[in-house]
Amino acid sequence: MKRRDFLLTSLGAGLVLGAPSAFADFIGSPYFKDAEAKGDLPPVAERLPKNPAVAKMPELGQQGGELRMLMANPKDTRILVAYSYARLVCYDHEYKLAPDICESFTVDEGRIFTFKLREGHKWSDGEPFTSEAFRYFWEDIANNEELMPTGVPTSLKVDGQPAKVEFPDPLTVRYTWAKPNAEFLPQLAGASPLFIFRPGHYLKKFHKKYADAAKLEEAVKDSGQPSWAALHNRRDNQYRNDNPKLPTLDPWVLQNKPPAERFVFARNPYYYRVDEKGQQLPYADQVVFNISDSKLIPAKATDDSDLQARNIRFDNYTFLKEKEDKQQKVWVRLWDDGRGNKLSLCPNLTTNDVVWRGVLRDVRCRRALSMAIDRDEINQAIYFGLGIPSNNTVLPFSPLYKPEYTTTWATTNIDQANQLLDEMGLSKRGDDNIRLLPDGKPMIIIVDTAGESTEETDVLQLVRDSWKKIGVDMFTKPSELEVFRNRVFAGDSIMSVWTGMDNGFPSADMSPWEFTPTSQQQLQWAKWGQFHETSGESGEKVDLPEAQQLFDLMNEWRAALDTDSRTKIWEQILAIWTDQVYTIGTVANVPQPVVVNRHVHNVPEKAIWSWEPGAQFGVYKPDTFWLDEQRPLSTVAEQ
Repeated sequence: MKRRDFLLTSLGAGLVLGAPSAFADFIGSPYFKDAEAKGDLPPVAERLPKNPAVAKMPELGQQGGELRMLMANPKDTRILVAYSYARLVCYDHEYKLAPDICESFTVDEGRIFTFKLREGHKWSDGEPFTSEAFRYFWEDIANNEELMPTGVPTSLKVDGQPAKVEFPDPLTVRYTWAKPNAEFLPQLAGASPLFIFRPGHYLKKFHKKYADAAKLEEAVKDSGQPSWAALHNRRDNQYRNDNPKLPTLDPWVLQNKPPAERFVFARNPYYYRVDEKGQQLPYADQVVFNISDSKLIPAKATDDSDLQARNIRFDNYTFLKEKEDKQQKVWVRLWDDGRGNKLSLCPNLTTNDVVWRGVLRDVRCRRALSMAIDRDEINQAIYFGLGIPSNNTVLPFSPLYKPEYTTTWATTNIDQANQLLDEMGLSKRGDDNIRLLPDGKPMIIIVDTAGESTEETDVLQLVRDSWKKIGVDMFTKPSELEVFRNRVFAGDSIMSVWTGMDNGFPSADMSPWEFTPTSQQQLQWAKWGQFHETSGESGEKVDLPEAQQLFDLMNEWRAALDTDSRTKIWEQILAIWTDQVYTIGTVANVPQPVVVNRHVHNVPEKAIWSWEPGAQFGVYKPDTFWLDEQRPLSTVAEQ
């Protein structure tokens, strides 16, 4: 079939399409009682869409209270955008795409996407959410050269051609490409999503096309921004979530702007979801982020957080379990890790170092380095045998999984690894038994790292010990995250260490972009990714045949019309990825500790901790988490 209809979601989505007639009355939160009494807010029935989304959950809850979380950086206000997981289209609990903000959507021929919005849906400030929000983004932002100098985002192009976007009526939006665009819906459902709508009613005051010229000039001057476009872009950043005045569709709205040591997010009075009793969600009146040193978060989690997994590592688990038993205040749960690997080494195939570039681009080197690692030792010594020694690849709970993806070139074999390096001509060794590179320098790999955890340090030390058995030494170069990334992006790094694939359990209908040279964020070939993302304006063109084949297969996947075709493409991609060892994995599916206050309900006991897909807590819909005991709410003045 060429047409796929998503007019209803499955029960596994945690969403069904409700209708006003299903409820005798909608139930608003007491949080807004005074505002309603004063006439500052209309009754809840007038604040909800006529056809609100209806949440299904393990147990119905009660409104009120606040959820506290610990974050390491004021910039982490963006994390609540992920956790809130209000998306035009979302992943349900079975990781299938379903309507969320939109009431329904259809896909024709894999290239025509039509979204039907909810009548009466409003932004957090009470203004209507209609197709005008999409028009403003498309016409006044995406196609404005001052706001987007590089043109329409590449994510909204197919073969370099932008979409045709139509707005037939206030509740309908249609995107059409000449060819299929299989990535479009997954991008809308992402943890850091593709936002194709904007609150134009708020942003127009910063837009040259709409604002009074004198007032806009004064606003630019007062803001310290160099231009109206810079000011507009600064005010318009939905993912950063650092502008309390920016209207949102999320369940909670930021109340105070950075910098701060505490961020308070209050419930959105116009949020579009209700539970099966007609109670407007979210259940929690507030979410509070308290900023703390990342090293202290594990120690504080059982006392100062109601829901914590961020900045908690597996090596904190024993300590947390002891506090769980002693305090009887929290549950410490272990979720599956949805990433392709816990820690993965990324040889930089686009490094500026000519000698190392030549060595690392020889697949025999990458295979040898992989085969020299004793993954079983790492798993037992660091992770108590709870992980899976594995390549950085898809996990056993992915429908695309094959056992050979885990083990090919990843089974310890020192003799074969030595043989591969000898075949490369790297047989000469120095007095310390370290091999010599073609330029006569010792084969010492400097691994750039942004981590400071003892876990990462311990893993890398075990890798170093293993590599010495094949005449390769390794040292680490720690740096701040931004410096770390910039070194890799610029080609100054020869190898780095990072977590594995964000999405380790893809289905055939999910994008294989992480396995193909399409993003600067892919540390093994950052400059190839730059080239793609900038349409050739920076970076380097792919110049290895197997990597080019991956890129071509990515384009084939985008054009595929059915799951069977996409499955075959995925199988080719994974076969090449496995054979070429573009990244060197260690251990996969190391459990993720999740600390949950015992007064918080509807948090799964077993689940998958994954940034993509699912936005970590997001796919489990924190707007349905509720508290059976409520402490006094925090206020912004407490900062």
